[in-house]
Amino acid sequence: MSRKADQGPTGGVLDSQTVKAPFARVRGYDGGKRIVGRKRHVAVDTEGRLLMVNLTPADVSDSAGAQTILAAVRKRWPWLKHLFADAGYDRTKLMDKAAFLDFVVEIVRRSDQQGFRVLPRRWVVERTFGWMIRWRRLVRDYERRLDVSEAMIHVAMGALLLRKVAHR
Repeated sequence: MSRKADQGPTGGVLDSQTVKAPFARVRGYDGGKRIVGRKRHVAVDTEGRLLMVNLTPADVSDSAGAQTILAAVRKRWPWLKHLFADAGYDRTKLMDKAAFLDFVVEIVRRSDQQGFRVLPRRWVVERTFGWMIRWRRLVRDYERRLDVSEAMIHVAMGALLLRKVAHR
């Protein structure tokens, strides 16, 4: 399949964010972060634009939530081949599904060095989470329904894109 440079992304970054969901019907407990709420599994392109989002209870693992994202990304962007992720995504079941869908998933691991260090490609998705949190409504997940919560994320990211285009 041929692809022009302006058709879309060629690489992406996977990550998740756990947020408190005080009023949600669908929520779980993330033991690693000690938060009761929901988890936002996202895929962004290499510039930080949202490609796909999947909302789950917080007790769902990163690799389990990413499996749904992989299938949706492959359907929407068939030319996208390379994905970056952290060590939480280095699971056999996820890697098998990625290989089946013809993705190359590169795991970016932390170094043993002391202090703060920017991890290659991972900072892009962290910046996207920062952009989301600038919308007050997305600091916590106040929505009872998953589809409304996902729509709020899309509205926030769409407004961000519009602002960037308007200031060019």
